[in-house]
Amino acid sequence: MAKRLRGYGDGYKPYAGRRKYPWLKALLVLLLLGAMAFAALEVYIGLRSGTRLVGQPRIMVIFGCQVRSDGPAQTLQDRLDTALDYLKDHPDMTVVVTGGQGEDEPMTEAACMATYLTDHGFEGEVLQEDRSRNTWTNVNYTLDLLEQEGYSLTEDVLLVSNGFHLARIEMLWDRARVARLPGETYNDQYISTLAAPVTYRPAVIRNFLREPAALVKSFLFDR
Repeated sequence: MAKRLRGYGDGYKPYAGRRKYPWLKALLVLLLLGAMAFAALEVYIGLRSGTRLVGQPRIMVIFGCQVRSDGPAQTLQDRLDTALDYLKDHPDMTVVVTGGQGEDEPMTEAACMATYLTDHGFEGEVLQEDRSRNTWTNVNYTLDLLEQEGYSLTEDVLLVSNGFHLARIEMLWDRARVARLPGETYNDQYISTLAAPVTYRPAVIRNFLREPAALVKSFLFDR
């Protein structure tokens, strides 16, 4: 007969005294799923973050960002400088600058942007949408302004922002346009994008973390 291990009875079960934590397993699964969703969103944002030119757009829309007492913040200046480089070869475009005035801003983003463009040599038409407070209202108020000015909403457009922002802008622009045109369906073939760099390094990290959540929020609630 095999010897019985000293100190243990016949009913010894090596794992009987260990507590199990099913909630911990569930938490780990949720964290894993969250990380996978975050990664998938970052991939989608990255795929839509570049310059893409289709057709021959004659309307450029530059999306606003923070304005300081001494002028546009660096992220906004990146957008404006990128737009100016493009306008050198396309001086006949109609430009719309969009952005209202935040509580900590000395003027509307639209006014600051229009001044920057003209001060740096752009002599064409600049329309100012100066009521919006976020990307969804940027899009809607700009479409309202274009309609008021007699432009067709089926016109090819060039949307200008930093690369991280473009996926959300494209989605919201087409959603708002389709809502104004009965019978229309989603079609991004008339939308061109112009991607500005992000030269202020802390903004790269901030927007890397922020934009996936902003994209989900816009997809679900901006309607």
